[in-house]
Amino acid sequence: MKKSLVLLLGLILLMPSFAFSGIVTFKIGYFIPQAKSDLWAEEFNNMSFSENSFHNTYFGFSYEYFFTREISFALTIDGYSKNKSGYYNGYVGYQDVDETLWAYPDDYVGDFTPSHSFNISITPVQFSLKLTPLGRRNKIIPYVGGGVGIYLWNVRLRGDLIDFSDEWYDIVEEVTIYPIYSTDTRENNRISVGWHAFAGFMFPVARRMTFEVEFKYNSAKGKFPEDDPNQGFHGFEPFDLSGYQISLGLNYWF
Repeated sequence: MKKSLVLLLGLILLMPSFAFSGIVTFKIGYFIPQAKSDLWAEEFNNMSFSENSFHNTYFGFSYEYFFTREISFALTIDGYSKNKSGYYNGYVGYQDVDETLWAYPDDYVGDFTPSHSFNISITPVQFSLKLTPLGRRNKIIPYVGGGVGIYLWNVRLRGDLIDFSDEWYDIVEEVTIYPIYSTDTRENNRISVGWHAFAGFMFPVARRMTFEVEFKYNSAKGKFPEDDPNQGFHGFEPFDLSGYQISLGLNYWF
């Protein structure tokens, strides 16, 4: 819901600009997170989901203003979100007489399967310079560009959490076990700054319309708060917001 409101607000803010010469683009794309920070790695190492589980489609739009026939400025807003539930690999859960929950190796039957959901949301608002070296009056219009962006992001982990840093030993079963806690850890409405680069082609399909194919790389890091060690994702390195985008767009020229 928040992502839809951001996209709608962006469209409203862009409407006064439509009086100038430029392009409005509506697009659908596929986002592939780079996922190179330690929180990503811990989830992929311990849980049943993988990097491919967080590839997802997204929608976006942009406004482009022409400076010259070859150079333009673009404001783009995209939205990516993915929520994935999974279970811990290699562990089952037991509840003892004190109602404390423990993770045992899955050689045991267990009372339940420890699991949680991992939710990621990234909404980049990007400012770009775009170059069309062959101009804009060709059957195929190649372009390249890049710039900076403001990245609005959220991370949430909800469900069972096995604390692998707190190791115990069951002397009866002679096996190492770990406590399980219920968690709803989140970082909401965080803001980071990053950069991006892109390249693509536009294909005229009507007098004022073109079809667009684009590849974009985003680079950004989201820092977790460090002031409270008992809150949020304290202790993790900056969260990797980077990723690759492949998109199809419909351009209207005015």
